[in-house]
Amino acid sequence: MTSSSRAIGAWLARRAENVAAAMLGLMFLAFLLQIAFRYILGLPIGWTHEISVVLWIWLVLWGASFVITEREEIRFDIIYGAVGPEGRRFMCVITAIALVAVYLISLPAVFDYVTFMKVEKTSYLKIRFDWLFSIYLVFVVATIIRYIWLAWQAVRGVAPDDFDPTKASSGV
Repeated sequence: MTSSSRAIGAWLARRAENVAAAMLGLMFLAFLLQIAFRYILGLPIGWTHEISVVLWIWLVLWGASFVITEREEIRFDIIYGAVGPEGRRFMCVITAIALVAVYLISLPAVFDYVTFMKVEKTSYLKIRFDWLFSIYLVFVVATIIRYIWLAWQAVRGVAPDDFDPTKASSGV
């Protein structure tokens, strides 16, 4: 990888984190607004709850697609940490093949379901469910691409990093 492509990748990663932070901030503001209207003004409003739920769904799947790195994902640390680089490469390839296969098999059904959901809308904001659930399609495609890349790296001889639980982060 060239230094310019690494710089572009790092810039895109920061923008993905910015989008996640903006979603979290908007969700928090909607939550505060909901509390103020309900408990201070005595006027409960439903759209704030709805926007919080929508933003939570998008935040989780956006983060899993573009913010969380491979080393921050959940894994069986006892087994993974006990093997050397060759064992980690083998586990990476097997995991990648399984995940890519499952996501590729499910992709047509996911696409059909998401596009079918255009007939439904949310209660308050009238957001079509196909728009709401479209982030899952983004997640599936991003996950397929990520694990094809990881498998390719492992096959080429690049072992995934050894996981050190003392250096684990929140992912953000």
